[in-house]
This record gives sequence, structure tokens and C-alpha cells, in this order.
Amino acid sequence: MCGIVGYLGHREAYPIIIEGLKRLEYRGYDSAGVALFDGTDLKISKTKGKVADLEELSNKTITKTGNVGIGHTRWATHGVPNDVNSHPHVSNSGDLVLIHNGIIENYESLKKELTTRGYTFKSDTDTEVLVNLIEDVKKEEGVKLGKAVQIALNQVIGAYAITVFDKNKPEEVVVAKLGSPLAVGIGEDEFFIASDASPFIEYTKDAIYLEDEEMAILRFHKGIKIRKIKDDSLVDPYIQKLQLNLEEIEKGGYEHFMLKEIHEQPKAIQDTYRGRLLRDQAIIKMAGVEDNMKKFLNANRIIIVACGTSWHAGLVAEYIFEDLARIPVEVEYASEFRYRNPVITENDVLIAISQSGETADTLAAIKLAKSKGAFVFGVCNVVGSSIARETHAGAYTHAGPEIGVASTKAFTTQITVLTLMALRLARAKGTISSSDYRHHLLELEMIPSKVEEALKSDAHIKYIADIYKEATNCLYLGRGYNFPVALEGALKLKEISYIHAEGYPAAEMKHGPIALIDENMPVIVIATKKGHYEKVVSNIQEIKSRKGKIIGIVTEGDEQVKALADHVIEVPETLEPLTPLLTTIPLQLLSYHIAVLLDKNVDQPRNLAKSVTVE
Repeated sequence: MCGIVGYLGHREAYPIIIEGLKRLEYRGYDSAGVALFDGTDLKISKTKGKVADLEELSNKTITKTGNVGIGHTRWATHGVPNDVNSHPHVSNSGDLVLIHNGIIENYESLKKELTTRGYTFKSDTDTEVLVNLIEDVKKEEGVKLGKAVQIALNQVIGAYAITVFDKNKPEEVVVAKLGSPLAVGIGEDEFFIASDASPFIEYTKDAIYLEDEEMAILRFHKGIKIRKIKDDSLVDPYIQKLQLNLEEIEKGGYEHFMLKEIHEQPKAIQDTYRGRLLRDQAIIKMAGVEDNMKKFLNANRIIIVACGTSWHAGLVAEYIFEDLARIPVEVEYASEFRYRNPVITENDVLIAISQSGETADTLAAIKLAKSKGAFVFGVCNVVGSSIARETHAGAYTHAGPEIGVASTKAFTTQITVLTLMALRLARAKGTISSSDYRHHLLELEMIPSKVEEALKSDAHIKYIADIYKEATNCLYLGRGYNFPVALEGALKLKEISYIHAEGYPAAEMKHGPIALIDENMPVIVIATKKGHYEKVVSNIQEIKSRKGKIIGIVTEGDEQVKALADHVIEVPETLEPLTPLLTTIPLQLLSYHIAVLLDKNVDQPRNLAKSVTVE
């Protein structure tokens, strides 16, 4: 949520900032703004709405020149979405300008203190309080901007990623981070600042990711200096080489990023197991698991923490770990886990799952588990992210950038990584026979081609979507491994089409949801010929007897469900633990097509952000 872009160097800042903000639109926002210094004065343009609205306003109201500037997309926390509350915010003197991601929890007490000192406030934001606090420190202490930022942030309680500069010293920009991500791109005598690397990938491959409680002072012609906010100690900059390519963050001919990412899943799954799944040798190679095998094998239990789609992937993993490796698993919402005083011991393994690697609640759960002595393993997609750095070990999913807010390839690649882990542990524990192990490796290796087959139903799914696009409620049912897929399918429909949907274990239908079923209720039933097939067929008959509309997700060649359902969508056959990798594909496409037919903003659904970096 929220996006930061900044530039300091020899180029014109405005086009870099505007294009960067467009690339960060996936993060979710309700307003946007930009501040430039043209050599004489600050030029500020900000508005409620989209980056396109900001661009239109800027064309009319400001001169777009200057070699230093900052831009922001805001997702409202303190203060409603409007022009005044939009960032950037300027100090009372008009000298300092600041953008901020995060939440300052003690802003009200700080604001009261500043008010007694004569400061006035135009907005309802915590950010305007912060910029004036920095100004107050700078004025009272007579210190340079960097030192003033450090002193002010030591008075702050909350989370932040900030970028600030003084129009009287426009050759210097100060950035700082606690809880919200911030990257600095290093060019030839120029600096790029952003919430992630996508805004500056075509300019430089060199980036520094600030750690929590670090600040950096960027000086034109003089380089970068990083310090610890708490004790002012110097930090040696660690420059990473970015693997991201510009083509990966473009739509590539698809109408939406979400559709592109749905169709990227065969390659993403293959990239995830590439180098890890060596079927000919019957080997799974995962350094993070191998190096910590005793931790896993001696664990009393595995605790999985995640949010949203990643939580659903964790539920699938619960079935896989318990079924194959016979290790007890608990799956927790990270947002609840951190607040309920959970029982955690040194003999527990915590697996944290997050696409972005920046989810605030998941990060808090990691820190809690580490404080109790548990071993923490991360599964995330973004190299260098906070979760990747905070965990003891981990595995990247290698899904590539996921721009669409509604996760698709993140889900399937997370399941792929977790399946590899479960199989490796099962082999180490001896809970799976050699023949079954080899069979699972073979089937997993074939999943990308089977996903390709499942994607061929796209036109048929679009036809079904057109029939049910006016539905106001939907029910998703699955059993066993496919119960979490039902939850994920319902979430996708809610996220992008705004149609109310709920997922349930099929057997639970009779314990309440069956009361909702009538001729107007579409019921999507995952009924592959694995697991509890006959029981799911019985559930379908119960729905049919109540005139519910049945959309069946079935194994290729299925005739029994086809005879009962109003519509069927076929997926290739595979082993039961791997069926979620296939059954989720038609549910993603169904949600996508319904949302498009309803003319919804598929890639940027209302009120949602790609990465939830504040509570």
C-alpha cells in the first residue's frame, strides 16, 4: 500500500517520478502527488484520484522542471482521501517537503506539542505532523537535515518509510525506514528512491534495500551515507544486483496484468522447481531445508503464518505436510497469531509465507516466534525483501513480478515450494515409499504442461462467466486438498468483481450454507476424481435437488458430475496432493472474466493493496 518514488541527479525528475508512480499503482492507493524543485522554488501538485489525474493536473498547474523531486501514491489511514491529505506535505516554513508510507501511532501527542509551539496544520494526516516535527528539531537544535530526521524519528512510535528534502539544500535527500520497504537505486552520479525497484529498473541494476531503523543521506556528487537511527553508527552500504527486467513488469500484449500472470503460471511453476526437482536422480535440492534438516525432523510441529491468498496456500501445505511427512501442522492468520499470546517453543518450526515479503503482520509474527526461540523459515517471492532478511532460512518462489493485486501465480508457486519441502522431508523421515516418491516427482514435473491444458478452457470459462456475471452471491465447495482452493476461488471473486462469495468444505454445506441455495445461487464445486469423489457427488445431488446452479471443476473425461451439473470445466488428472495446482486455474479465470464483463478495475480493485505493510 502507498508508493514512494524519488529522484536526485542530472536528469529531469518529473518523468521518472510519474512513470515510477504508474508502476507502483498495483500497491493500491486513493490519491497521488509530486513535489519538484526547479532551482528557485518548490512546485507541488497533488490530488485525490489516480496518477493519470495527477498528470493532468500537473500539466495545468506546475512547471515540470528540476533535477530533484519526490512523488507518492497514498492509501488513506489518517484523514479521508482528498487533495489536502494527499502527499507530499510541506512544513510550516515551506522549506521541508516529505512523503511517508506507514503510520505514526503517537502523532496526536506530537501534534499537540507542536501546536503549543505555534505550528498549524492544514491536513488530518500524521505525515504533516512528522514533517513539522523534523522542522522543529532542525530549528531548535540548529542541526543539519539528516541529524534532524534522526532525532525526530527517535521520538516517533509506529512504522514509516520516508523521503524528505530541504529546498534550501536541494542537492541532498534523506530517506529512512522502519517497517515499510524502501529501495535506493544507485546510478552514475544519480539516485533513485522507490518502494520497490520497478520504478528505476531501466536506469540502474544496482540497489540498496534499507534495513529497519536505517536512514540514508543521498548527496549529489558526494554519494550515499547510511546510519543507524538509534545510535548514529555508520553502516556499510550493501549494493545488490537486480535480477528484474523491464519486460517482466509490462503487460506483454495482455489486456490486464492479472490475465498475463494467470497465463505465466506454467513457466512460473517450472522456474520454481528448476534446479530443485531433479527427477532423474530422484532428488529434491533445497539448501534452506538441507542445511536445517534436523530442525524440521526434530520439530514438535510446524506453524504456518500468512495472510490472504498466502494463508490459503498454507492450508494446502497443512494437508501436504501431514499427509506425506506426518508432521503436525497448525495454520494461523498472522494478524491473529501475534496478538493471542500463542504457545511457541524452541522445538517449533514456523513457516512464514508472503508474496511481497513485506506483510506487516507476518513480519511481526516472525519476530515473535524468533523471540521464543523457534526456527523460522520464509517462503516469499521478492528477493531481498524484509521477510527474506528476517528469517533464519527460506526459499524463494521465483514467480517473477506479480503486479495484479489479486494473487494468482504467487499462490501456485507457493504451493509448489511447500510441496517440494514436504516431499523432501517425507523422504528423509521415511514416511513415503521410494516408488510413491518418484511418482510424485514425475507428476510434479508434469504440472506446468497440465496447467497449459487447463488454460485452454479459457473461452469456455468466459462463456460461463457471461451467464453468471449478474449473480449477487456465490458458494464455493471443496473437500480435502481442494477445500483451501474453494476458499481461494471465493476470495478471487470477491476481490475483483465485488460479488459476495464464500468457500466451505463440501461436507459443511448441510451445517448452514444449504439454506442459501435456490435457483439464483451459483455453486462452484471442485469435484476431481481423487479423494472423496463420491461424497462430493452426493453434495452435488443435494444442491441440484434445491435447484442450485452447479459449476463443476472435474477431471477430464468425468461423466458422473457432467450429468448432474449445469456446467463443467475440465482439468487434467494428477495425484491428489497436486490437484490444487490445477483446480485453481479455472477459478482464477472465472473471477477474471466476470470482473471484466462487469467493467471492474481488475488489476487495481477498490480498497485493496498488493502489499499490506501497515496494520
